Order: sequence, then structure tokens, then C-alpha cells
Amino acid sequence: MIRSAYPHHLAITLRWKDNDVYGHVNNVEYYSFFDTVINDFLIRVGGLDIHRGDVIGLCVDSQCTFKQPLEFPGVVDAGLRCGQLGNSSVRYEIALFREGSDEPAATGRFVHVFVGRKDRVPVPVPDEIRAALEGITR
Repeated sequence: MIRSAYPHHLAITLRWKDNDVYGHVNNVEYYSFFDTVINDFLIRVGGLDIHRGDVIGLCVDSQCTFKQPLEFPGVVDAGLRCGQLGNSSVRYEIALFREGSDEPAATGRFVHVFVGRKDRVPVPVPDEIRAALEGITR
């Protein structure tokens, strides 16, 4: 997939600590980038209240395919789209792009199930979040 296939983007500055002893960004950081672009979108666009809201999203599945190394210093452009929107769940599709590249360095998926904060029982995706996700559905 190319950059334009992802309707939402977030620039994430790489940090020195992201590199591993092999001189490239460690694989665990890619999942952190996924989590960052998703939650930034949910908070800023979808109105998710991570501190006091009655509903939270729990990750139940994630996957990453590594295609090219990322390296510090640099900026990662995290592309996000909604691949599937269910009643209480959403499957996000993410691509991480190096600066100036149209080909992803990594692609992945991340599935949230929305649940009640207190009881952890699945609930419908809140209306404001659903509307935001519909705006980035492929």
C-alpha cells in the first residue's frame, strides 16, 4: 500500500532510545507507533476521554509486517485507516512511512474492542468515535 491509501496521518519523531544495538528502530517500538497514531486519532478526532470516560478501547489483536528498517534520527509518518468497523470493535490498518518515501517501512493491524471502563463488558462503539472512524474507513 502507498501513503495515499491511508486517510489519516501523524508525524512521530524518532528518539535516540528507539534504536537498538543493531542501529535501527527496535521492533517493539513499531507497536508503540501503532498505539500512538490510533489513540491520538481517537482522542483528538473521536473525542475519547481516556481519563474519565465510561468507555475505553482494549487491544485484543495486533500484528506487524516489517519491510524496511527505520533509523534515528528521523520522523515516521504513521498512516491510519479503518479496515473494519463492527458493533463494539474496530480493526485499524496502519502503515509506517520513512520521510520522503511512498512505500511503507511496516504495515500492521490493531483491533480494539470497546468496553465499559468499570465492568470491561463490550459496548457499542460510541457515536462520536464511530463517526470519526467512518471518516477513515477504506
